[in-house]
Amino acid sequence: MHEGGNGEGHRTESGGPDGGVDQEFLALERELTVLLRRARASSGEMVREVHPDLESSAYGLLVRLEERGRQRATELAGYIGVGKATMSRQLRALEEIGLVAREPDPADGRAWLVHLTDVGRERFRTVRDARRARYVSELANWDREEVAELARLLQRLNRGVEG
Repeated sequence: MHEGGNGEGHRTESGGPDGGVDQEFLALERELTVLLRRARASSGEMVREVHPDLESSAYGLLVRLEERGRQRATELAGYIGVGKATMSRQLRALEEIGLVAREPDPADGRAWLVHLTDVGRERFRTVRDARRARYVSELANWDREEVAELARLLQRLNRGVEG
């Protein structure tokens, strides 16, 4: 039970405009806002290192293709959370600069599978390795168990948000 609780074991903001919102959730919102803002900026920097003309959202596509291999555009759109038109535009941009390629889906001749090209994979891995080195440096004073716990909690959060 938290000190200053409301009788139900949760601290609340008293008299504020949020009228009883748990302090823990306000703190979570604040920290996630900072994290997401920094992550967007970082992704933008990283993806421009892959290619200067790419949008920051392209980094997530490259990550997914590297981790999962060939996928349909509809699968990618669902994972990223964008519509088919947006996904088509993003994939077309990646294809035009030679980072991804499409091939017919052997299971369905009407569909296409998207995959990283050798150049795309090489550029992505170079940038990903630099990003990972930055995480190692920034979290150098954390125990490995703490890093693993943070990753586990973020995965749990992401799964919960996915539905």
